[in-house]
Amino acid sequence: MSQHTFPLPSHAALDTLLQPQDNAFHPIEGLRRLRDAGLEQLPLPGHGATLRRWQMLAAIAAVDLSLLKLYESHTDALAILAEIGGSGVPAGSSWGVWCADMPGTRVRLRQTAEGRHVLDGRKAWCAGAQGLSHALVSCWNDAGQACLASVALSQPGVHLTDEGWQAVGMHACASVDVTFSAARAYPVGAPGAYLQRPGFWHGNAGIAAAWYGAACAIAGHLHARAQHAAPDPVRLAQLGQIDCVLRATCALLREGAAEIDLHPQRDAMGLALRLRLATEDAATLVLHLATRALGAGPLCRDARFARLVADLPVFLRQSHAERDQALLGGIVAGAEDHPWTL
Repeated sequence: MSQHTFPLPSHAALDTLLQPQDNAFHPIEGLRRLRDAGLEQLPLPGHGATLRRWQMLAAIAAVDLSLLKLYESHTDALAILAEIGGSGVPAGSSWGVWCADMPGTRVRLRQTAEGRHVLDGRKAWCAGAQGLSHALVSCWNDAGQACLASVALSQPGVHLTDEGWQAVGMHACASVDVTFSAARAYPVGAPGAYLQRPGFWHGNAGIAAAWYGAACAIAGHLHARAQHAAPDPVRLAQLGQIDCVLRATCALLREGAAEIDLHPQRDAMGLALRLRLATEDAATLVLHLATRALGAGPLCRDARFARLVADLPVFLRQSHAERDQALLGGIVAGAEDHPWTL
């Protein structure tokens, strides 16, 4: 499939495709449906259609953020393997990217006497562990180098716990701790390649598109109310403020996607931090304004709206907040001239 001809489905088509067969929404089943519909092969970031990739992430986020978490991780794994993996992806496989670590814990990648690579240790935040077939796992070799390895999850050396997630928000992504005990693994790229590759920050920037899509979905409920209810000056003022912040964020995301495509090998750390921080602020404001404007009704009686409003604050905490602001501030301070000329 051409990078520029990825079939971006309409919101109505996505709703139909992902309609649950019972009253419960199952993100892992949604991921399978998207994969079977040929919607897993997103344009690779930095290959001329980064905006289209982000538009799909935003569209899935507008449906359900737990599904987006699994879908983004799966499509990110495919992008990583295309950039530094080199090996094929088994047909029908579903992937996670598990690269977060709890303080003081590291998964070890070691080589056995027979020359095989195995993983040992405990990995936190393993979204979708119960339903995925494979994962890319961050780990450390005996030389203390950061590595990435692929692992099949059906083998005896992989144990899925029921521990590690107490939040109500994003509960459906089933993010649990996983332990590895001499689990067969395959190094992906050279040591350090996962973090040093240009696509690392491209993928981080794509998360902002997901936050944006969820914020737009929440704002859409207010837009619908404003269309069909009697005019309310306060509600219209809140809608106007939301319009300004979302349009500004949309312009920044579009500009960022174009910059990545124009300079795919350039260090995108500052760009990614800027997009994430701006979108986090926008999404936080939309949450605040939309829930004040709509009141308790949809929070209590609209399952989809209530799920989005519960999920988004948890998902936003993938941001490192002031620490990321400090990183971005350091990049800006190091620039020879200020970067804000119109």
